[in-house]
Amino acid sequence: MQSNDARILRSAAIPTFAVGVVAVVLSTVLAGGKGAIGSVIGVAVAGLFFGLAVIGLNKAAEKFPEMFMAAGLVMYMTQLLAMAILIAVFQRVSFLSPRAFAFTVIAATVVWLIGQTRGHLKAKTFYVQPVAERKP
Repeated sequence: MQSNDARILRSAAIPTFAVGVVAVVLSTVLAGGKGAIGSVIGVAVAGLFFGLAVIGLNKAAEKFPEMFMAAGLVMYMTQLLAMAILIAVFQRVSFLSPRAFAFTVIAATVVWLIGQTRGHLKAKTFYVQPVAERKP
């Protein structure tokens, strides 16, 4: 993983973790132990989905750079679909608060995307390799 990719990953993961801590505290106060479990699982799901996607996209970019955009779109849609399925499945379980889980997944996803976008904007990555000037 390149250093700018690691920086982008950190710029998304750290705020997501902070939102997760706030969500766990809030869910514990509002829904008790089940709310805390739901929030912990929700933040873990969002963080793992998006973290693994960044790593997977880096591997795809190394092997097939011409397919990078298509791989990114497919991965993003797969993540959102999988999270929607998890929210629907966890509506019927009794060991956690489905509301706390759903709100935490949504909040963590939004914060991850904002952090990742901010990281990309601040990375100043060249999209065209500059030509080194020759000294006479």
